[in-house]
Amino acid sequence: MAEVLFPTCLDDARNLLVCSDAPALLAGGTDLLVQMRQKRIQPRTLISLDRVEGMQEIGQTDQHIFIRCGVPLARVMDHPSIRAHAPVLARAIADLGSPQIRNMGTLGGNIMTASPAGDTLPPLYVLDASVDLAGPEGFRRLPLAKFITGPGQTALASGEILWQVTFNKPDPGAWHWFEKVGQRRALSIAMVSLAAMFSLDSHNKLSRIRLAWGSVGPTIVQSRETQDFLCGRPLEPEVLEKACDLARAAVSPISDIRATKAYRRDVAGRLLMRLDQAVQGEN
Repeated sequence: MAEVLFPTCLDDARNLLVCSDAPALLAGGTDLLVQMRQKRIQPRTLISLDRVEGMQEIGQTDQHIFIRCGVPLARVMDHPSIRAHAPVLARAIADLGSPQIRNMGTLGGNIMTASPAGDTLPPLYVLDASVDLAGPEGFRRLPLAKFITGPGQTALASGEILWQVTFNKPDPGAWHWFEKVGQRRALSIAMVSLAAMFSLDSHNKLSRIRLAWGSVGPTIVQSRETQDFLCGRPLEPEVLEKACDLARAAVSPISDIRATKAYRRDVAGRLLMRLDQAVQGEN
């Protein structure tokens, strides 16, 4: 059985990570404990981040939002700053797991799992989020898109701890949207998901559009070609239909027990058609 340690400050957590025998960081544990039960990993020391000062804070400046990585997902979803400035993230978390998972699991844990199906990842990609990493030499910052390097793989160096996620506040008039397709309505792992953030001018033309697909590649997929095509064009079904082909060309899904790659590719395009319906639903 692993020894569990409870540091109360970040420096102590970093020191324990360096000095402990076969350590693993424990936040919510909703993924880690499953992996331990399945004997996929067998740490001899668990370093809990639950009592680390500041690890469960959400805050903002005039331009930025920061979310410390020990914040439970339910608190992220319900926080006034997230609902006001990043509703795309709140909507994605609302579709993640069960209330029990959302109350226990953390944003940092969802990021560190680095699953292409991770529900918080597409919203964080469209928010152009970065991560701050605390290591023996201090802090360093990486764009999230560079931090996640593959399925279950990150650029976290030895002795580092994921400290916080930061992103700029989007334009106040931006539209936020997230949709996930799964095998059931609840407790579903995404077969395909799409997060979108965009603006509309007075002529209903798209601008500042950002798109990110989950479960259709080894990491979250973004398509500059699709975004560039849509910018300056009206949000109309005919335009979105043409963009679908670009989206399908951008993704590289696999077949697994949840869906075939052909189905995932088709749905990745078809989800774009929902952007028009999402805006109409808000009016």
